[in-house]
Amino acid sequence: MKVRLKRNQLARANEAPAPATQAQTRAFTALADDAGRRLDVYLAAQLPELSRTRVQELIREERVRVNHRVARASHRVAVGEEIEIEILQRPALTAEAEDIPLDILYQDDDVVVVNKAAGMVVHAGAGHSRGTLVNALLHRLANLPGGPLRPGIVHRLDRGTSGVLVVARTDTAHRRLADQFRTRTVRKTYLALLEGVLKPESGSIQLPISRDKQRRVRMTARAGAGREARTDWRVLWRGARYTLVEIELHTGRTHQIRAHFAALGRPVVGDTLYGAAARPRAGSQNLEPLGRPFLHAARIGFEHPASGQPMEFHAPVPPDLRNYIARVAAAEPGGAKSAAAIDAALAAFL
Repeated sequence: MKVRLKRNQLARANEAPAPATQAQTRAFTALADDAGRRLDVYLAAQLPELSRTRVQELIREERVRVNHRVARASHRVAVGEEIEIEILQRPALTAEAEDIPLDILYQDDDVVVVNKAAGMVVHAGAGHSRGTLVNALLHRLANLPGGPLRPGIVHRLDRGTSGVLVVARTDTAHRRLADQFRTRTVRKTYLALLEGVLKPESGSIQLPISRDKQRRVRMTARAGAGREARTDWRVLWRGARYTLVEIELHTGRTHQIRAHFAALGRPVVGDTLYGAAARPRAGSQNLEPLGRPFLHAARIGFEHPASGQPMEFHAPVPPDLRNYIARVAAAEPGGAKSAAAIDAALAAFL
Protein backbone atom coordinates (compact mmCIF):
# COMPACT_ATOMS: atom_id res chain seq x y z
CA MET A 1 0.00 0.00 0.00
CA LYS A 2 1.36 3.41 -0.94
CA VAL A 3 -0.06 6.63 0.43
CA ARG A 4 1.05 9.99 -0.98
CA LEU A 5 0.80 12.71 1.63
CA LYS A 6 1.04 16.45 1.59
CA ARG A 7 1.82 18.06 4.92
CA ASN A 8 -1.80 19.00 5.63
CA GLN A 9 -2.86 15.35 5.11
CA LEU A 10 -0.40 13.91 7.62
CA ALA A 11 -2.65 14.16 10.68
CA ARG A 12 -5.48 12.24 8.99
CA ALA A 13 -3.12 9.54 7.80
CA ASN A 14 -1.73 9.09 11.28
CA GLU A 15 -5.19 8.28 12.57
CA ALA A 16 -5.20 4.96 10.69
CA PRO A 17 -1.77 3.36 10.83
CA ALA A 18 -1.09 0.08 9.08
CA PRO A 19 -1.34 -3.12 11.13
CA ALA A 20 1.80 -3.83 13.15
CA THR A 21 2.53 -6.93 11.06
CA GLN A 22 2.71 -5.01 7.76
CA ALA A 23 5.23 -2.68 6.19
CA GLN A 24 3.84 0.72 5.29
CA THR A 25 5.18 3.08 2.66
CA ARG A 26 4.73 6.79 3.24
CA ALA A 27 5.51 9.37 0.57
CA PHE A 28 6.04 13.13 0.78
CA THR A 29 6.80 16.00 -1.54
CA ALA A 30 9.33 18.49 -0.13
CA LEU A 31 8.06 22.06 0.11
CA ALA A 32 9.97 25.33 -0.07
CA ASP A 33 10.50 25.69 3.67
CA ASP A 34 11.97 22.17 3.79
CA ALA A 35 14.83 23.01 1.44
CA GLY A 36 18.27 22.41 2.91
CA ARG A 37 17.17 20.22 5.82
CA ARG A 38 18.91 16.91 6.39
CA LEU A 39 16.84 13.99 5.19
CA ASP A 40 16.69 12.32 8.61
CA VAL A 41 15.64 15.58 10.28
CA TYR A 42 12.99 16.18 7.62
CA LEU A 43 11.50 12.70 7.98
CA ALA A 44 11.54 12.79 11.77
CA ALA A 45 9.51 16.02 11.59
CA GLN A 46 7.03 14.51 9.12
CA LEU A 47 6.66 11.31 11.14
CA PRO A 48 6.44 12.30 14.83
CA GLU A 49 5.56 8.72 15.75
CA LEU A 50 9.12 7.72 14.77
CA SER A 51 12.25 8.83 16.59
CA ARG A 52 15.11 10.29 14.59
CA THR A 53 17.14 7.24 15.59
CA ARG A 54 14.52 4.94 14.05
CA VAL A 55 14.44 7.06 10.88
CA GLN A 56 18.23 6.77 10.62
CA GLU A 57 17.98 2.98 11.03
CA LEU A 58 15.49 2.79 8.16
CA ILE A 59 17.76 4.96 6.02
CA ARG A 60 20.72 2.65 6.74
CA GLU A 61 18.55 -0.32 5.77
CA GLU A 62 17.97 1.43 2.38
CA ARG A 63 14.26 1.80 3.03
CA VAL A 64 14.24 5.51 2.14
CA ARG A 65 14.37 6.83 -1.42
CA VAL A 66 14.58 10.32 -2.84
CA ASN A 67 13.28 10.56 -6.39
CA HIS A 68 13.31 6.73 -6.45
CA ARG A 69 16.98 6.45 -5.49
CA VAL A 70 18.43 5.30 -2.16
CA ALA A 71 19.67 8.29 -0.15
CA ARG A 72 21.80 8.93 2.91
CA ALA A 73 20.70 10.55 6.15
CA SER A 74 22.90 13.57 5.37
CA HIS A 75 21.17 14.26 2.05
CA ARG A 76 19.89 17.84 1.90
CA VAL A 77 16.27 18.01 0.84
CA ALA A 78 15.42 20.11 -2.24
CA VAL A 79 12.07 21.63 -3.23
CA GLY A 80 9.86 19.21 -5.14
CA GLU A 81 11.78 16.06 -4.29
CA GLU A 82 9.66 12.93 -3.92
CA ILE A 83 10.62 11.16 -0.69
CA GLU A 84 9.44 7.66 0.15
CA ILE A 85 10.04 5.72 3.35
CA GLU A 86 9.12 2.09 4.00
CA ILE A 87 8.29 1.67 7.68
CA LEU A 88 8.65 -1.75 9.24
CA GLN A 89 7.61 -2.39 12.78
CA ARG A 90 10.44 -3.59 14.99
CA PRO A 91 9.98 -7.09 16.34
CA ALA A 92 8.94 -7.07 19.99
CA LEU A 93 11.92 -6.82 22.29
CA THR A 94 12.46 -9.59 24.80
CA ALA A 95 15.08 -9.98 27.49
CA GLU A 96 17.36 -13.02 27.24
CA ALA A 97 19.88 -14.32 29.73
CA GLU A 98 23.53 -13.41 29.09
CA ASP A 99 26.64 -14.27 31.05
CA ILE A 100 27.78 -10.72 31.78
CA PRO A 101 29.88 -9.66 34.80
CA LEU A 102 27.76 -8.08 37.51
CA ASP A 103 28.76 -6.58 40.86
CA ILE A 104 26.12 -7.77 43.35
CA LEU A 105 26.27 -5.91 46.67
CA TYR A 106 23.48 -7.83 48.42
CA GLN A 107 21.03 -10.61 47.64
CA ASP A 108 18.22 -12.42 49.47
CA ASP A 109 14.95 -14.08 48.50
CA ASP A 110 13.21 -10.73 47.91
CA VAL A 111 15.74 -8.20 46.58
CA VAL A 112 19.06 -7.89 44.81
CA VAL A 113 21.19 -4.78 45.14
CA VAL A 114 23.61 -4.18 42.28
CA ASN A 115 26.51 -1.79 41.69
CA LYS A 116 25.84 -0.90 38.04
CA ALA A 117 28.85 -0.10 35.90
CA ALA A 118 28.90 3.05 33.78
CA GLY A 119 28.09 2.20 30.18
CA MET A 120 25.61 -0.56 31.04
CA VAL A 121 22.00 -0.02 30.00
CA VAL A 122 19.48 -1.15 32.62
CA HIS A 123 17.02 -2.85 30.25
CA ALA A 124 16.52 -3.36 26.54
CA GLY A 125 15.20 -0.49 24.45
CA ALA A 126 15.71 1.11 21.07
CA GLY A 127 19.19 0.20 19.88
CA HIS A 128 20.00 -1.87 22.99
CA SER A 129 18.72 -5.44 22.98
CA ARG A 130 21.76 -7.15 24.53
CA GLY A 131 24.39 -6.46 27.17
CA THR A 132 21.92 -4.93 29.62
CA LEU A 133 21.64 -5.27 33.37
CA VAL A 134 18.46 -7.29 32.90
CA ASN A 135 20.26 -9.72 30.58
CA ALA A 136 22.91 -10.21 33.27
CA LEU A 137 20.31 -10.70 36.01
CA LEU A 138 18.40 -13.32 34.03
CA HIS A 139 21.58 -15.39 33.76
CA ARG A 140 21.74 -15.56 37.57
CA LEU A 141 18.13 -15.43 38.73
CA ALA A 142 14.96 -17.19 37.65
CA ASN A 143 11.34 -16.01 37.71
CA LEU A 144 11.93 -12.30 38.16
CA PRO A 145 8.62 -10.39 38.44
CA GLY A 146 7.32 -7.82 36.00
CA GLY A 147 6.98 -7.81 32.24
CA PRO A 148 9.21 -9.62 29.73
CA LEU A 149 11.27 -6.51 28.97
CA ARG A 150 11.97 -5.14 32.46
CA PRO A 151 11.78 -8.06 34.89
CA GLY A 152 12.58 -7.03 38.45
CA ILE A 153 13.20 -3.39 37.56
CA VAL A 154 11.64 -0.78 39.85
CA HIS A 155 13.93 2.17 39.02
CA ARG A 156 16.71 3.00 36.58
CA LEU A 157 20.04 4.73 36.20
CA ASP A 158 21.16 6.40 32.99
CA ARG A 159 23.57 4.42 30.86
CA GLY A 160 26.49 6.68 31.75
CA THR A 161 25.71 6.76 35.48
CA SER A 162 27.37 4.23 37.78
CA GLY A 163 26.20 3.10 41.17
CA VAL A 164 23.68 1.34 43.36
CA LEU A 165 20.38 0.00 42.08
CA VAL A 166 17.79 -2.27 43.74
CA VAL A 167 15.95 -5.07 41.92
CA ALA A 168 12.85 -6.97 43.06
CA ARG A 169 12.79 -10.78 43.05
CA THR A 170 9.11 -11.41 43.83
CA ASP A 171 5.78 -9.88 42.82
CA THR A 172 5.24 -8.65 46.38
CA ALA A 173 8.70 -7.08 46.55
CA HIS A 174 8.16 -5.48 43.14
CA ARG A 175 4.87 -3.93 44.24
CA ARG A 176 6.12 -2.72 47.63
CA LEU A 177 9.36 -1.26 46.29
CA ALA A 178 7.46 0.48 43.50
CA ASP A 179 5.16 1.97 46.16
CA GLN A 180 8.17 3.28 48.08
CA PHE A 181 9.54 4.98 44.98
CA ARG A 182 6.10 6.38 44.17
CA THR A 183 5.63 7.80 47.68
CA ARG A 184 9.23 9.09 47.71
CA THR A 185 10.36 7.27 50.82
CA VAL A 186 13.41 5.76 49.10
CA ARG A 187 16.57 7.74 49.96
CA LYS A 188 18.87 8.27 46.97
CA THR A 189 22.28 9.92 47.29
CA TYR A 190 24.50 10.82 44.35
CA LEU A 191 27.92 12.35 43.82
CA ALA A 192 28.54 14.74 40.94
CA LEU A 193 31.39 16.95 39.78
CA LEU A 194 30.04 20.14 38.25
CA GLU A 195 31.59 22.62 35.87
CA GLY A 196 31.87 26.02 37.50
CA VAL A 197 31.63 27.20 41.09
CA LEU A 198 28.50 26.94 43.21
CA LYS A 199 28.73 29.72 45.79
CA PRO A 200 26.25 28.57 48.48
CA GLU A 201 27.21 25.66 50.67
CA SER A 202 23.91 23.93 49.96
CA GLY A 203 20.69 24.45 48.08
CA SER A 204 17.57 22.97 46.54
CA ILE A 205 16.57 23.02 42.88
CA GLN A 206 12.81 22.84 42.38
CA LEU A 207 12.25 23.30 38.67
CA PRO A 208 9.76 21.26 36.61
CA ILE A 209 11.26 18.97 33.98
CA SER A 210 9.93 18.32 30.49
CA ARG A 211 11.15 16.92 27.19
CA ASP A 212 13.35 19.34 25.27
CA LYS A 213 11.40 20.28 22.14
CA GLN A 214 14.55 21.08 20.18
CA ARG A 215 16.53 17.95 21.09
CA ARG A 216 14.22 15.09 21.93
CA VAL A 217 16.99 12.95 23.44
CA ARG A 218 17.32 15.27 26.41
CA MET A 219 15.17 16.90 29.06
CA THR A 220 15.01 20.52 30.12
CA ALA A 221 14.33 22.42 33.32
CA ARG A 222 14.30 25.77 31.50
CA ALA A 223 10.85 25.56 29.94
CA GLY A 224 8.97 26.56 33.10
CA ALA A 225 6.57 23.65 32.64
CA GLY A 226 6.61 19.90 33.07
CA ARG A 227 6.65 17.44 35.95
CA GLU A 228 7.53 18.56 39.44
CA ALA A 229 11.13 17.76 40.42
CA ARG A 230 13.31 18.45 43.45
CA THR A 231 17.08 18.06 43.80
CA ASP A 232 18.86 18.99 47.06
CA TRP A 233 22.64 19.42 47.12
CA ARG A 234 25.53 20.38 49.36
CA VAL A 235 29.12 21.23 48.49
CA LEU A 236 31.80 18.70 49.39
CA TRP A 237 34.70 20.48 47.67
CA ARG A 238 35.03 23.69 45.71
CA GLY A 239 37.92 24.37 43.34
CA ALA A 240 38.80 27.18 40.97
CA ARG A 241 36.72 25.72 38.11
CA TYR A 242 34.76 22.83 39.59
CA THR A 243 32.45 21.91 42.46
CA LEU A 244 32.00 18.44 43.93
CA VAL A 245 28.50 18.00 45.35
CA GLU A 246 26.51 15.42 47.28
CA ILE A 247 22.95 15.21 45.98
CA GLU A 248 19.74 13.98 47.54
CA LEU A 249 17.16 13.14 44.90
CA HIS A 250 13.56 13.59 46.07
CA THR A 251 11.93 12.80 42.73
CA GLY A 252 13.08 10.50 39.96
CA ARG A 253 12.51 12.30 36.68
CA THR A 254 14.42 11.30 33.56
CA HIS A 255 17.87 12.99 33.55
CA GLN A 256 16.77 15.02 36.59
CA ILE A 257 20.20 15.79 38.06
CA ARG A 258 21.70 16.50 34.66
CA ALA A 259 18.88 18.81 33.57
CA HIS A 260 18.66 20.63 36.92
CA PHE A 261 22.33 21.55 37.12
CA ALA A 262 22.44 22.43 33.42
CA ALA A 263 19.61 24.89 34.15
CA LEU A 264 21.87 26.53 36.75
CA GLY A 265 24.66 26.82 34.18
CA ARG A 266 26.67 24.21 36.08
CA PRO A 267 26.46 21.02 33.97
CA VAL A 268 27.83 17.73 35.21
CA VAL A 269 31.42 17.26 34.04
CA GLY A 270 31.56 15.02 30.98
CA ASP A 271 27.87 15.49 30.17
CA THR A 272 28.25 17.05 26.72
CA LEU A 273 24.56 16.42 25.95
CA TYR A 274 23.73 19.05 28.60
CA GLY A 275 26.41 21.56 27.71
CA ALA A 276 29.56 20.33 29.47
CA ALA A 277 32.85 20.97 27.73
CA ALA A 278 34.15 18.22 25.46
CA ARG A 279 37.73 19.06 26.55
CA PRO A 280 37.53 20.53 30.06
CA ARG A 281 40.35 22.52 31.59
CA ALA A 282 41.86 22.43 35.05
CA GLY A 283 44.41 25.07 35.93
CA SER A 284 46.35 25.64 32.71
CA GLN A 285 45.83 22.08 31.44
CA ASN A 286 43.35 20.50 29.04
CA LEU A 287 42.02 17.31 30.59
CA GLU A 288 41.31 14.17 28.62
CA PRO A 289 37.58 13.59 28.11
CA LEU A 290 36.01 11.51 30.88
CA GLY A 291 33.81 9.68 28.39
CA ARG A 292 30.68 9.82 30.53
CA PRO A 293 29.00 12.13 33.05
CA PHE A 294 30.76 12.42 36.42
CA LEU A 295 27.66 11.12 38.17
CA HIS A 296 27.53 8.24 40.64
CA ALA A 297 24.63 6.77 42.63
CA ALA A 298 26.49 6.37 45.92
CA ARG A 299 23.79 5.25 48.37
CA ILE A 300 20.25 3.97 48.48
CA GLY A 301 18.03 3.44 51.51
CA PHE A 302 14.64 1.71 51.63
CA GLU A 303 12.47 -0.54 53.77
CA HIS A 304 12.92 -4.22 53.07
CA PRO A 305 9.76 -5.24 51.17
CA ALA A 306 9.23 -8.38 53.27
CA SER A 307 10.49 -7.53 56.76
CA GLY A 308 9.98 -3.76 56.75
CA GLN A 309 13.45 -3.30 58.20
CA PRO A 310 15.38 -0.19 57.07
CA MET A 311 18.25 -1.03 54.72
CA GLU A 312 21.00 1.10 53.23
CA PHE A 313 23.60 0.16 50.63
CA HIS A 314 26.69 1.96 49.36
CA ALA A 315 28.43 1.69 45.99
CA PRO A 316 32.08 2.83 46.19
CA VAL A 317 33.18 5.61 43.88
CA PRO A 318 34.58 3.78 40.83
CA PRO A 319 38.23 4.11 39.77
CA ASP A 320 37.54 6.17 36.64
CA LEU A 321 35.92 8.93 38.72
CA ARG A 322 38.54 8.79 41.48
CA ASN A 323 41.34 9.02 38.92
CA TYR A 324 39.66 11.87 37.07
CA ILE A 325 39.10 14.04 40.12
CA ALA A 326 42.69 13.33 41.19
CA ARG A 327 43.85 14.81 37.87
CA VAL A 328 41.60 17.82 38.46
CA ALA A 329 43.10 18.33 41.94
CA ALA A 330 46.67 18.00 40.66
CA ALA A 331 46.05 20.74 38.10
CA GLU A 332 44.45 23.11 40.60
CA PRO A 333 46.45 25.94 42.18
CA GLY A 334 47.92 24.41 45.34
CA GLY A 335 47.38 20.89 43.99
CA ALA A 336 48.44 19.01 47.13
CA LYS A 337 46.01 20.96 49.28
CA SER A 338 43.18 20.35 46.80
CA ALA A 339 44.00 16.64 46.66
CA ALA A 340 43.86 16.35 50.44
CA ALA A 341 40.54 18.22 50.55
CA ILE A 342 39.03 15.92 47.89
CA ASP A 343 40.30 12.81 49.69
CA ALA A 344 38.62 14.02 52.87
CA ALA A 345 35.39 14.81 51.02
CA LEU A 346 35.26 11.37 49.38
CA ALA A 347 36.27 9.37 52.46
CA ALA A 348 32.68 8.46 53.29
CA PHE A 349 32.04 7.24 49.72
CA LEU A 350 35.03 4.94 49.14
